[in-house]
Amino acid sequence: MTADDRPVIAAVDGSSHGWEALEWATQEALRHSWPLLIVHVRPHTRRGSEEEQVREAEELLGQALRRTSRLAPELPTSTLTPQDFPSAALTSLSGDASMVVVGSRGLGGFRSLMIGSNSLATASMSRCPVVVVNGGHAEEDEQEAAGPFPDVVAGVAADESSEAVLEFAFEAAASRPGARLRLVHGWTMFSSMLSGGPIFDREAAAEAAQRTLAELTSGWIEKYPQVDVVREPVSGSASRTLVTASATAALTVVGRRRGGESLGLGLSPVAQTTVTHALGPVAVVPC
Repeated sequence: MTADDRPVIAAVDGSSHGWEALEWATQEALRHSWPLLIVHVRPHTRRGSEEEQVREAEELLGQALRRTSRLAPELPTSTLTPQDFPSAALTSLSGDASMVVVGSRGLGGFRSLMIGSNSLATASMSRCPVVVVNGGHAEEDEQEAAGPFPDVVAGVAADESSEAVLEFAFEAAASRPGARLRLVHGWTMFSSMLSGGPIFDREAAAEAAQRTLAELTSGWIEKYPQVDVVREPVSGSASRTLVTASATAALTVVGRRRGGESLGLGLSPVAQTTVTHALGPVAVVPC
């Protein structure tokens, strides 16, 4: 299977957040000419017979297909209804996907929570990028985000994880005509010390952070000259800037360390905060 054959997976469960995820996934598949795979995971439960569960799943997937057909009638679309724990099934399928798109909460989520446990677990363990679609925008926010210069915002770390984030973020911005890419890099005096930079001179540390961000991104800017790029070194954690920007961004991108899932280290503090509190779609990229 080539990269072009790998589908966008849209997870649906009949919730409003699931339908929003399906719409977002459909548009993204169209944007990249990728096929769409609509997945409804049937959880292990004692409620109802297996035949009844299969029938309900088929009805839900039929409704999903009709929604997709109205949005993109020519988009290659297929469906799947595995029986498993939702995050486990989606993580397994992610190995052969371009991305997985989930809603921020499902039918079983508490309304007081910003993000459901299945969405968070999938974002923490997936083998491909996961987009968590956070709904509930105010109408004026949606109109602003859909304006002529929608931002793609990316949190960039000063380590090897930045490459995967930058690749995804630049491609996302390039696929959205007129999009501006904001590259946010958080720095502190402590991080400056660890990297061998200035320890006591705050102005010098800020300049060093600016240089670091320029060095990390220069090659990508040359590769994507059509993308309007803004570099934003931020004193302190980048989380607040990313969460604020997510309210009107077309997409916010954060990295996730690969290989730490078994230790509960799938998401860094910045990624965890951004995914949990974002007001728009967030892409979590394995690094």
